[in-house]
Amino acid sequence: MAVSNSDAEALCPYRLVLEHVTSRWGVLVLIELLDRPYRFSELRRAIGRYGGRGVSEKMLTQTLQTLERDGLVHRDAKPVIPPRVDYSLTDLGREAAEQVRALSTWTRVRMDDVEKARQAYDEARAAS
Repeated sequence: MAVSNSDAEALCPYRLVLEHVTSRWGVLVLIELLDRPYRFSELRRAIGRYGGRGVSEKMLTQTLQTLERDGLVHRDAKPVIPPRVDYSLTDLGREAAEQVRALSTWTRVRMDDVEKARQAYDEARAAS
């Protein structure tokens, strides 16, 4: 039996928010928005600088909507032509983003140790 989104929220709301904040694109959105507000296309390009395959418009839209629903991102649609929409962090979002950035920094700083541990693990597995 499939669990609906509202059922999942009721069962473990903390885990669901953690999944949103630490998702592949959620992490990058939060880190980028720490620096300044972005328009959609600017944010998409900024995230693309991290290497690998860039985020699709659909996935970025879904990620922003999810983070907005969680109270982490503010969407400011200005009534101008052409339409202008800016995204920024709320106070709650800034707090979460700082935590995510700290984990990202730790990962970058400790990557050599992680690689060494992986190599030792793989060698031990290959020997047995």
